[in-house]
Amino acid sequence: MSRARRRDTSAELALRRELHRRGRRFRVVFRVPGNNRRTIDIAFTRQKLAVFVDGCFWHGCPEHGNKPAANREWWLAKLAANQARDADTDASLQTQGWVSLRVWEHVPAGAAADVVEAWLDRLDSRAASTTTPPGSARASGIGRDR
Repeated sequence: MSRARRRDTSAELALRRELHRRGRRFRVVFRVPGNNRRTIDIAFTRQKLAVFVDGCFWHGCPEHGNKPAANREWWLAKLAANQARDADTDASLQTQGWVSLRVWEHVPAGAAADVVEAWLDRLDSRAASTTTPPGSARASGIGRDR
C-alpha cells in the first residue's frame, strides 16, 4: 500500500492534460475545506467543483474492482472503509456548497473531460441566473452511483 500513488496517477494526469488542453484551469491536490487530511484531485474553486479520479481497485469499481483472495476479510474491510471515507468526503463538501464528481480511472480522459466541462458549464450558468444548492454528481458510466 505504501507504493500506491496518492497523486499524479496516469488516469489523473491524462484527465488534467485534457482539461488543460481545453483551456480549463484548476487547482491540483487541493485540501478539502474543513478537513486538512483529505485532498481533492482536481479542484475548480470558483465553481466549487471537486473532481476525484478513483482507482478501480482501491475504490471498489463494480466493473473492474477485484476482491483479493488472500487475506480476504482484511481487504474487504479496507475497501469498505475507503468507500465510506469517499462518502464522508462527498458529504462534507456538499455541506460547504461544493459539487463532488467522481470518475473511475478506466474512463477515457476525453469522456471524463466532457462530463467535467458539462458540470462546469452548468455551475457557471447557475451562478449567472439563480442560486440553487449543489450536491454530489454521478454521471452515468463515468462516476459511481451512491
